[in-house]
Amino acid sequence: MTRLLSVDALRGLTVAAMVLVNNPGTWRAVYPPLRHAEWHGWTPTDVIFPFFVFIVGVAIPLALGPRLERAGHAGLMLRILRRSAVIFALGIVLNGFPWFNWATIRIPGVLQRIAICYLIAAVIYLWTRTRAQPLIVAVLLIGYWLAMTWIPVPGYGPGDLSPAGNLAAYVDRAVLGPHIWQFAKVYDPEGILSTVPSVATALLGVLTGTWLRSGRASQVIAARLVVAGILGVAGGELWGWWFPINKSLWTSSYVLLMAGMGWMLLAASYWLVEGRGWRGWALPFAVLGVNALVLFFLSTLAARLMSLIRVGAESRSLQAVVFDRVFAPLASPVNASLAFALTYVVVWWAILGVLYRWNIRLRI
Repeated sequence: MTRLLSVDALRGLTVAAMVLVNNPGTWRAVYPPLRHAEWHGWTPTDVIFPFFVFIVGVAIPLALGPRLERAGHAGLMLRILRRSAVIFALGIVLNGFPWFNWATIRIPGVLQRIAICYLIAAVIYLWTRTRAQPLIVAVLLIGYWLAMTWIPVPGYGPGDLSPAGNLAAYVDRAVLGPHIWQFAKVYDPEGILSTVPSVATALLGVLTGTWLRSGRASQVIAARLVVAGILGVAGGELWGWWFPINKSLWTSSYVLLMAGMGWMLLAASYWLVEGRGWRGWALPFAVLGVNALVLFFLSTLAARLMSLIRVGAESRSLQAVVFDRVFAPLASPVNASLAFALTYVVVWWAILGVLYRWNIRLRI
């Protein structure tokens, strides 16, 4: 793989943010920016997952481009299929662990969406020309917008974008039944129809990765990323007047807005590292970035174990006991909860730092 430290650093920063927001000391005390928006609109937390999907797309030309030139299309298809299946299966493991109640197990999830986006975006990258890919993105985003606003939902009608009344939620309930996110019960934030625009997010990353491989001067690439970022943010905000920005629905306006932010952040990282040669700040994040999917899987699994292990006479979870005895006495509830999450990130950074120094890459 053609590794770019700037991309690894941004991937590492993104997965660190994922671990941070998913593991507060207590969900009863969390700063508002570290929560998702209740429905329409966005918070800093809503930026994290699309950034990761975007970077998955960026990495596709960097990883597959050199191999494509050597092995050809057919030689890469098996690799793409295998990797997608493994990522999807790991997502099912996280959803079912430890009981695996197959009657109600949630089928969609974060890793499952990443697997599907990677699979489709990689296949499109292999079998289409670069000029066709923006057209595919446009078809996906406009088609999703028209479907969500024109197709009537039984009992709600067309254009209802409420949690229960939108078309994506209806499709999830009709196709997946009980196998959806049980906290919402009426929709899944990583559901079937909303995966369509998330593929567009990955494809915008693919186009970006192609730019990074163009061989142009770093200043030119960074400048183009900035321009694309400004256009993406403006386009997303404008489209949001007709199709509200919404992470759970992964609306088309949300795709453009998040891609715009991703382009600008990547431009800054690329210019600092590849252009100016300022690598020191990026290395700590790259430690996480080179094993990002492994970090997400293991950190989520470990958190699940901490919530399941019961200790003490009151049989409280290990996670609750650690938080109450170690962190809660140190600060106010919201700061103690944040301190727990930050410590959890640092612990995993230390573990992966050892693997990084030993040059161990746990690739999926």
